[in-house]
Amino acid sequence: QVQLVESGGGLVQTGGSLRLSCAASGIIYNIHDMGWYRQAPGKQRELVAGITTGGSTNYADSVKGRFTISRDNGKKMVYLQMNSLKSEDTAVYYCTADVVVYGSSRSRNYWGQGTQVTVSS
Repeated sequence: QVQLVESGGGLVQTGGSLRLSCAASGIIYNIHDMGWYRQAPGKQRELVAGITTGGSTNYADSVKGRFTISRDNGKKMVYLQMNSLKSEDTAVYYCTADVVVYGSSRSRNYWGQGTQVTVSS
């Protein structure tokens, strides 16, 4: 019913930048909160940043001041601008969204397949 597809990951040197994008598609009536999580090898998945429909944002302490989340409601997309990347930012990054599909009155949480970000020193 709903697909989330991330793009923009890759290999970057320490101090570099990447911009992740996530496109939502399907029988979408409305999208509520959207966000980015990441999971490094051997670690639990953690919240990186979240954004509400109205544009309110929250960030993990480890990325504050370096990462910026944004969204385009018309295009059903969410972005993550990552600057001053560090080796500890290396992880698979996942997009997530709370989506209301046509014919439903409740939102459901969906996840993308993930995109690899590798920061080399």
